[in-house]
Amino acid sequence: MSNEKRNALGKGLSALLNDSASVMPDKNSAVSAPAEVNSMGSVNEIKIAEIEVNPFQPRTEFDQQALSELSDSIKLQGLIQPITVRRINAHSYQLISGERRLRASKLAGLTQIPAYVRTANDQQMLEMALIENIQRENLNAMEVALSFQRMIEECSLKQEELGDRVSKNRSTVTNYLRLLKLPPAIQASIRDGQISMGHARALISVEDPAKQLFIHQHIIKDGLSVRKVEELVREIQKAPVKKEGKQPEPMSYSLQKIEDDLASKFSTRVKLKVGSQGKGMIEIPFLSEDDLGRILEMLDW
Repeated sequence: MSNEKRNALGKGLSALLNDSASVMPDKNSAVSAPAEVNSMGSVNEIKIAEIEVNPFQPRTEFDQQALSELSDSIKLQGLIQPITVRRINAHSYQLISGERRLRASKLAGLTQIPAYVRTANDQQMLEMALIENIQRENLNAMEVALSFQRMIEECSLKQEELGDRVSKNRSTVTNYLRLLKLPPAIQASIRDGQISMGHARALISVEDPAKQLFIHQHIIKDGLSVRKVEELVREIQKAPVKKEGKQPEPMSYSLQKIEDDLASKFSTRVKLKVGSQGKGMIEIPFLSEDDLGRILEMLDW
């Protein structure tokens, strides 16, 4: 007889989950046979040791203090919200969503965990992991942007289709995707919570990466509010833009990487100019005397 629990859920939740069909054992099966997976909408008790982590998990960082607090809550109250897994074989499951709950349950010393069991291919797993995290776990903006990009590329979705999947309008999806075009130093600040999505939206409207990095440096240094950044952006965008003549030949990947790394280091758009014989120069532009002083200080001038 299976030791797995059957906790019936409401019709609405069952329909939303669209769980897989039951895998029922033969009536004459031995007691040692693999535990059954209960019917649609039910909750199964799965051994934690039999669950492997979802390789499509978009979240890359977990707050240890929050995990500890959730673990303490699980010790007292149990795990209220089940995780979701897919069954690989008789004694093996793969996590679809709920890695934070799984980690906290391990910390709490649980050996079994309540779970919805589904069948899903890799595309479905990626979509479900992303949607579950965005709606319930509050990914940082860069994790959301990277997850959106991955769904577009790996699941062949258009932005409108992606918006439908995650209940976001197209403009919201576009704003997240545009974060991936910001310089690496700014992306890191968004990821680490040093600047907000509001700051990022203001920076996105600036086309020149050198100006983006200049504003970004002042946000960090002076603790500028989103409103102040928007004002600074409007002032900078008033300056006339010089149009260059003939465009240079595209650089190699290795030189582009060096250019990007230098830009991140100096928080300004560094330009490499390389001639046909390999000779060239490095340009480090500055936007004020203070900015020049900052760069010279970094160069130990």
